[in-house]
Amino acid sequence: MTIKPLADRVLVLPAPAEEKIGGIIIPDTAKEKPLRGTIKAVGKGTKDEEMLLKEGDQVLYGKYSGTEIELDGEKYLMMRQSDVLAVLA
Repeated sequence: MTIKPLADRVLVLPAPAEEKIGGIIIPDTAKEKPLRGTIKAVGKGTKDEEMLLKEGDQVLYGKYSGTEIELDGEKYLMMRQSDVLAVLA
């Protein structure tokens, strides 16, 4: 199954959370939610706001941005383009 975001929404695959810091293994409950990810799909934008992001962009987003979606065992975030803070070059 594929997902095609509507309007100004984007589908983001979050970067994996760090498993180990300096030799200490972090349990799942204490892992920090990642704040970066890869754009997997984009909508067409709206009449007032064109879509500036594209598939494959590495982005930074806010800590509580987006809605979690699980597809084929993989967790994604669906968010508005305005929730994306920056594109990594």
